[in-house]
Amino acid sequence: MAMSLRVLLSTGLLLMSVCLSGCEDSPDPDSSDSGSPDAGLPDAGPVVWDGTYTELEERGDILDTGPFAPCTFDTRDAGATTCEELSRFDLSQCNLGSLSEVEAGSIYLYPLRDARPVPDGGNAVIEVGGVHFTEDGGNMFYVPLPLRDTGPGRFFVRGFAPASTAAITLAGCEQKETDIITGCFAYCYRARLIRSGTFEAHRVSRWGGEPESSGGLELLSEGYTPLGHPLDLYVTKGHAYVVSIPKQVRTGGLSIFDVSNPRAPVLKKTLSLPGDNTWNGVWAKGDALYIASNTSGTLVYDISQPAEPLFIRGLTTGGTGTHTVLVDGDRLYSMAPGTGTFVHDISEPLSPRLLTVIALPDAALLGGPHDTFVYENRLYVSDAFRGYFVVDVTDLDHVRELGGYVRPDFTFAHHSAVGTFAGRTIAFEGGEFQYAHLRVLDVTRPERIVKIGEFRTHRPFTSIHNLLLRDNLLYIAWYQDGVRVLDVSNPTRPRQVAHYNTFREADPYRTESPFEGLLGIRVPGDGYVYAADSSRGLLIFNELAQP
Repeated sequence: MAMSLRVLLSTGLLLMSVCLSGCEDSPDPDSSDSGSPDAGLPDAGPVVWDGTYTELEERGDILDTGPFAPCTFDTRDAGATTCEELSRFDLSQCNLGSLSEVEAGSIYLYPLRDARPVPDGGNAVIEVGGVHFTEDGGNMFYVPLPLRDTGPGRFFVRGFAPASTAAITLAGCEQKETDIITGCFAYCYRARLIRSGTFEAHRVSRWGGEPESSGGLELLSEGYTPLGHPLDLYVTKGHAYVVSIPKQVRTGGLSIFDVSNPRAPVLKKTLSLPGDNTWNGVWAKGDALYIASNTSGTLVYDISQPAEPLFIRGLTTGGTGTHTVLVDGDRLYSMAPGTGTFVHDISEPLSPRLLTVIALPDAALLGGPHDTFVYENRLYVSDAFRGYFVVDVTDLDHVRELGGYVRPDFTFAHHSAVGTFAGRTIAFEGGEFQYAHLRVLDVTRPERIVKIGEFRTHRPFTSIHNLLLRDNLLYIAWYQDGVRVLDVSNPTRPRQVAHYNTFREADPYRTESPFEGLLGIRVPGDGYVYAADSSRGLLIFNELAQP
């Protein structure tokens, strides 16, 4: 996404979404030649796949299983107060006796399914919102609920999006399980009924019945930061550099942790620049630290003294600033939404020199490059709402787009990792927003990219954020679903081998946003997994052995 915090307006529904960074990793955290992780390797891991597959149909992100509840909303003669008229909800077919008071402190995410007819072969519009129930009421879109009437046999909740005249009213129909409530909704905008339908609210901290962890993935330590909403991190020189964007009353910036003992990280310093603390991505090469600033572009710091970064200069990347950064060898890639990808020569890491700007078609219209991955002289661009594209960057004077993969439902291309399996080039590509999931693509021939596999969690309404490939293991930061580790030795059938649920409702500054939870992840090859959680800060796990 192109901004640190934005309001997503999609078919009239306002969802607060944190725009978030991408990260790959380098195999040696102290190497001065940090780059994409698998470049030059003939295979990502032991060959257990013969390279054959069946092409999968692209169905889009949404899995539409029909209405969530048997209730309806009367849309006839809609007027200015329609969304406030609870009598319009027909709950006669509901099991109201199953409804009980929601627990104070609980956070629910609720997919909303539009009731409008679905064309043959299509899916209903489904979007995801959130509500946080507190002792004194609750919040939706980060603002207090104007209506909360919940208790035995009833569930009515209304929320207003900030700085707008948008309102959503939820009416409960049934408590299907202890932490799942279904019902109907009405959405109004500027005193007009825009849409209505059904919802299914899930309490996210209960992890859908999963245990806290599996597969031997163990949380070894964590380090809280007082800075904003942590997004991304990079590990080098015995330190973890965690970047944050502003969140509520807290400013963003950079937090530096000494992780020389990963079981006991120590916060050494926090910093930002005057008027500039929306920092979304981070990478390093040698003594240089590169920070993606949504305000100023790409910031360059000297980390020859690892706990005392010294600001050197800023690299201008257009009016939207830099959203993510990536280092590959002697090149620094800075992704500027709506503008393009700025490529700098960093053979002298503290003195970047601009080489070119890669601007793909429709960048400004469809969001532009959100993130990239470099593999074997090809740039894999997650180009926001335009799709996923492959660009030949062997010769920067003759950059060529080789092909792309465009989803049928206009969803958001967010992040990817690429490797070689059985002689074929395979991309693991993650989307963002509601029902985003992992796609496995054969990109050997970019002019004809083929979908060969996919993976979704048991709660498909949650969203992927970042992912990275380590031999045959794919590590994924999956927002409210925490860390997911997949065995991709057979890329046509990704198989979860470990997980750790990091989301806890009581963590400081935890909110109801669909974009809360785990965001950044790094596996630098020192035996540990480092992650950034939007509330908990730095989390450190053990690295898993290869299957």
